[in-house]
Amino acid sequence: MTFEAYASRPHEKMKDVLMTPDAIGPTIHYYMIRGGSKKRNITVWESGKVGVEYIKTYGHYHVGNLDETYWILHGEGVALLQKMVEENDTPVPDRIEEFKAIKVKAGDSVYMPSGYGHLVVNTGKEWLVTADDSPVEGTGDSASMPGHADYELVKKMRGFAYYVVEKNGAPVLVPNKLYKEVRNTDFGSLVLA
Repeated sequence: MTFEAYASRPHEKMKDVLMTPDAIGPTIHYYMIRGGSKKRNITVWESGKVGVEYIKTYGHYHVGNLDETYWILHGEGVALLQKMVEENDTPVPDRIEEFKAIKVKAGDSVYMPSGYGHLVVNTGKEWLVTADDSPVEGTGDSASMPGHADYELVKKMRGFAYYVVEKNGAPVLVPNKLYKEVRNTDFGSLVLA
């Protein structure tokens, strides 16, 4: 089996993590071209919203001790990072130790430390395009659901601790009510709705 470098994330798959799963959205939310550590990976987000929620990636936690950097090539958005509370060395999906929202634009980079789940949201009116150094490159990997990424914990919680939505023409954060606790927050310049 050869590695297929291209994948897309359709609306049907994104319903698992949307604030309003029944809202209408684009057929494809984002496109991925995986080149791994040698060629880098490229992700392209559609612009627009699903209901009031901006188009985003599914979100995942890394398996093992793996960090990642995103370089913003075009557009603007918000990177969300969150670290789960650990009890007896076991992550607790509905309790967050730290949550960060970082506005990004072309020319910026954002570092995703090991242990932090992350997703990126397109808050602009154009494509959002990033490159990243995630190690997706082998025949045992999938461009759509790479082996180093855990999507199930995000799916279980129907997304991250906060959703990025449009209110009065600007992005704001709305709490995901499935989370029982968020201990430390850094919303950057975003506000709670």
